[in-house]
Amino acid sequence: MNMKLVYFSWIRERVGFSEEEVNLPSDVKTVADLFDWLRGRGEEFEGFLQQPDIIRVALDHVHADGREASLSGIKEIALFPPMTGG
Repeated sequence: MNMKLVYFSWIRERVGFSEEEVNLPSDVKTVADLFDWLRGRGEEFEGFLQQPDIIRVALDHVHADGREASLSGIKEIALFPPMTGG
């Protein structure tokens, strides 16, 4: 499954780039699966996923509803840290 991954803020700084096109394996079907796959890509990914519950995810510009959200038909996944208000 080919899609675009977009990284924001300190996540972008840790991975070293702001976006990439990836071909996900067929067994990556949910946000949780994506996180598991990303961890296997290297220590820069594993580093920002040490606290996966704080990472926010948007699927085609809509906030994902939990880690079991399906990636079926999704073209873009954005990963960003919690936002603060003020």
